[in-house]
Amino acid sequence: MQLKPIQDQVVAVVGASSGIGRETALQFAKKRAKVVVSGRSEVKLASLVDEIRSFGGDVTPVIIADVAEFDQVKAIADKAVDVYGRLDTWVHVPATAVFATFDQTTPEEFKRVIEVNLLGQVYGAMAALPYLKREGRGALIHISSIEGVRSLPLQSSYGAAKHGIEGFLESLRVELQHEKIPISVTSIRPAVINTPFWDNAKTRLGVQPAGIPPYYDPRLVADAILYTATHPTRDFFVGDSARMLDFLQKLSPSLVDALLVQVGFPLQRTQEPKSESDSNNLYDPVLNDTRVDGDFSQSVVPSILDWVDKNPALKWGAIASVAFALALTQGMRNNS
Repeated sequence: MQLKPIQDQVVAVVGASSGIGRETALQFAKKRAKVVVSGRSEVKLASLVDEIRSFGGDVTPVIIADVAEFDQVKAIADKAVDVYGRLDTWVHVPATAVFATFDQTTPEEFKRVIEVNLLGQVYGAMAALPYLKREGRGALIHISSIEGVRSLPLQSSYGAAKHGIEGFLESLRVELQHEKIPISVTSIRPAVINTPFWDNAKTRLGVQPAGIPPYYDPRLVADAILYTATHPTRDFFVGDSARMLDFLQKLSPSLVDALLVQVGFPLQRTQEPKSESDSNNLYDPVLNDTRVDGDFSQSVVPSILDWVDKNPALKWGAIASVAFALALTQGMRNNS
């Protein structure tokens, strides 16, 4: 499957006002893609458009109220085709969260998280797919999470939605392969990322929620998105801790249960008071927060294996070298 170079692409970035989405839109625009950006706040989106245009980027904004409404999501894809004549890559970012135990989460809140985090992703694919098929190739890039592999306590609705994304994408991917349609379907699975996500979530913990460290730079996620926009990839973990958690979950789910009993509750709490009525993005955008980075920059660490996964020849060469060394060592032992 051959995808277009970034400078030849029309890219829609849904949820581009802040965090991962904003950095992704900026990186695509700097590499000369034509970018369609969407968000719920006109003011926040306008600041992104101004920033992109300040360095000569080609950008078209689409203000939408809610990704849980299919017609509003479809308007993004329609706008891309109306302005640029086609759509090559669809990047779907938006997510919201409620930090609370399951029995403290209301039915309405659980439903809302599913509508935004899961149905929003489904609607994005539904809106983009007809145009990608018409183009004859393209990429659907969906921002899932390591929680699509292993859910965490205090985030039952978020984990359920992310697991749903993985099931949906697996089905869609096989259907497209059966039809022999060269559309890449990618799940990006970040670990804990230092974005305003933690500030903007609704909480019943009595304090501002936090991620279980370490944190990773949101630019790593944007880098992974740009990589998968030109290199067809099934799944891409961002952050070494995401790969480790995936490994441990496959090795022993009960071991991960035991670890999360110990660390999953205290490490998802800060010392900063926050009530459930404080500003959050569950139903409405948090105005004026256009940051890419969150409040945990002091806890950000590098991720070695992200670079390795973007250089598969080196990756498999290293694996082959290790396997050869092990086989040679074993042979020498057998002959001694």
